[in-house]
Amino acid sequence: MQKFNTLDSLIETMLQMEDDLLANAGTRVVISRGNPHAKVLVVGEAPGPQENIQGVPFVGRAGKMLEKIFAAVEFDSEKDIYITNSVFRMPPGEGGKTFRKPTTEEIEHYRPYVLEIIRLVGAPIILLTGNVACQSILRKTGITRLRGQWIEMDGHWIMPIFHPSYLLRNPSKEPGAPKSMMWDDIREVRRKVDTLN
Repeated sequence: MQKFNTLDSLIETMLQMEDDLLANAGTRVVISRGNPHAKVLVVGEAPGPQENIQGVPFVGRAGKMLEKIFAAVEFDSEKDIYITNSVFRMPPGEGGKTFRKPTTEEIEHYRPYVLEIIRLVGAPIILLTGNVACQSILRKTGITRLRGQWIEMDGHWIMPIFHPSYLLRNPSKEPGAPKSMMWDDIREVRRKVDTLN
């Protein structure tokens, strides 16, 4: 894939994609939101129905949960965070479902775009939400095992974290529950960001 000089030129090119794997799905390209100069880059999975309608990532129920997580450690998602996806169109659902998880082939197809966004944004800290993002960037899955650990890669500090939709399905706040682990992880992210200032 070609290297781009600016994030804007990359986004402009991506918005006009017509030969990508999900181009025939009838869904729109959903790329990013937030501050491209932020210290924290969040890589999500793929757009869901709300994201497809609004054209921005993490605006549905999972997005509201993500906002709460950030607010708990005083991150402003418009100023302190830049959010993108691993797959840039909503994979169409099967068997009556609205959408489905992206396939390995789809994740691999969009991966060069994700890596180019990472390069152009240059955020020192990258959070990978869930297994799709881990598969895209680390080529590994197993979020329960990977979460909460810093991985140094190409000058970035990368931490896998639970996807907020997983927390919505597991609402318990008991010690050892996913929400409790996420609280530990996001406080560690805050601590790391503060050491960069």
